[in-house]
Amino acid sequence: MPGPGSVPEVRVTHPRLAPRRSSGPRPWWAKAWARAVEEAAFAERDLRDGSRLARAGMVGAIGIGPGSALAAVRDDDDAWTVTVEVPRCDDEALAGLVEVVAAEAGRIAALLAGDLPHQLVEEAEEVGAELLPYGGELATTCTCPHTLDPCAHALAVLVQLGWLLAEDPFVLLALRGLPREDLLVRLHARGPAPTGATGDPDQPDQPDGPDELDVAVDAALRAARLLAALERGEVPERW
Repeated sequence: MPGPGSVPEVRVTHPRLAPRRSSGPRPWWAKAWARAVEEAAFAERDLRDGSRLARAGMVGAIGIGPGSALAAVRDDDDAWTVTVEVPRCDDEALAGLVEVVAAEAGRIAALLAGDLPHQLVEEAEEVGAELLPYGGELATTCTCPHTLDPCAHALAVLVQLGWLLAEDPFVLLALRGLPREDLLVRLHARGPAPTGATGDPDQPDQPDGPDELDVAVDAALRAARLLAALERGEVPERW
């Protein structure tokens, strides 16, 4: 059962990516993911074949939910189903991660803008929420007859997951058990931080005003509702 302030678990489907010659410049967290994928591979040939399949656009839409990802991979005339599992953070670690994000109003804005602050990751580790995996945490299964996991098809999915989280760090948070909507709901449930009394006798109380974190979360929730309405073909008058 979902805990207080959480939302039901859902799997978000990311559409198939077009073929590309290379992955291009990668942010630091995507490079860390790529190192984990390299650690997970048993053979350099499998990694090369997986990268080739990914760049050729052979990976279909990827469904991502808390702790897992699912995709189909075409290889010649065959298609195989790949499942990726990443250890989810426990409830205590997820609660700590929410507090780390809420500690600075600029952090949720950075995540929504596609950035993953290094300090956020470090502080998350301190509360038991390790976001960046190592190779041994990337468990995969594939319906192909390959005897070892990860096979080239699984590595292709792992490579494309790296491309997705390079653009959207919420992909990484979702794999660790905290999807975007769940994080926003939890932040919204916390309510605005007190802005009246400072608690410092040498500093005068500040007038109450809108909390920056609450404003950012509210804007994100409103935007999410608008996008959902547009996907349903609706054009709301106000949002």
